[in-house]
Amino acid sequence: MTILVTGGAGYIGSHTCVELLNSGYDVVVADNYYNSVPAVLDRVEQITGKKLARYECDIRDREGLKKIFSENKIDAVIHFAGLKAVGESTKLPLMYYENNISGSVVLFEEMAAAGCKKIVFSSSATVYGNNPIPYKEDMPTGDVSSPYGRTKHFIEQILGDVYRSDNEWSISLLRYFNPIGAHESGLIGEDPNGIPNNLMPFISRVAIGKLPCLTVFGGDYDTKDGTCIRDYIHVVDLAKAHLCAVDKILGTTGIEAYNIGNGKGYSVLDIINAFEKESGIKLNYVIGDRREGDLPAFYADASKANKELGWTAEYDIDKMCADTWNFQTKNPDGIK
Repeated sequence: MTILVTGGAGYIGSHTCVELLNSGYDVVVADNYYNSVPAVLDRVEQITGKKLARYECDIRDREGLKKIFSENKIDAVIHFAGLKAVGESTKLPLMYYENNISGSVVLFEEMAAAGCKKIVFSSSATVYGNNPIPYKEDMPTGDVSSPYGRTKHFIEQILGDVYRSDNEWSISLLRYFNPIGAHESGLIGEDPNGIPNNLMPFISRVAIGKLPCLTVFGGDYDTKDGTCIRDYIHVVDLAKAHLCAVDKILGTTGIEAYNIGNGKGYSVLDIINAFEKESGIKLNYVIGDRREGDLPAFYADASKANKELGWTAEYDIDKMCADTWNFQTKNPDGIK
């Protein structure tokens, strides 16, 4: 079986490629390297001892996608490729809509043309908006506070319409939360280009001296310590959830959504304290203004994924922080 992974050189994509290769799947990666580097895929091959096929291709590039599907018999797609920064999306909404939604439509069209109708979509818990927590899959979606979150919601709706128009499709919508951590080898981890938008790579770069100070966005939320609460999940646990979802869609048709999370929330200060404990480094941070588009707290009820996908998160916050620091110290200047 051959799996096409869009955005496969990215943070979650690369860890998922490791799990796929280790489980006997052949892997084809399509990535434009907007927020990653090709060397990540060399390291995936180093970890697994297996080769993957790679194409430098944007999901909006129809001819590039046609080439991939013509040169490979793709059995299923895992779709990660997309812009993902909440704050940036509020400033550049049109860029997010054009890239994430238009690009996904082109991908789905080329999948259909190639007769490949099985997809795991990298969605987000942001589709739930301001629902009561913990989030459950049968809750209403769409009351979303950022353009980024709306792109995830719209793509879920598009895939729902695709399935209703053609019941041969098998679609898994994975709604996940805040992946952190790194592969225990220290060879791959979260290594964004430029200034990080996500909490953990910013923390680790402050710890190693690459950035002077961490700003915590908001200290006056109605939470236990005033900082935002999120469902942080180890990236390897998340990658394994995608593997479970692929195994399921290859044998079924239909469309299902699954929450992929630990089922409990950690505050930003919880993460900072755990990182300080695991690294032995005292972090320099300040409490700043709230960031537009952020919700005070959200975390998952992941029981549906536990039951239907046979997946359960294994790693705790200490492991997430220890693996992040291991990756950072082994790659002080990032992956080159």
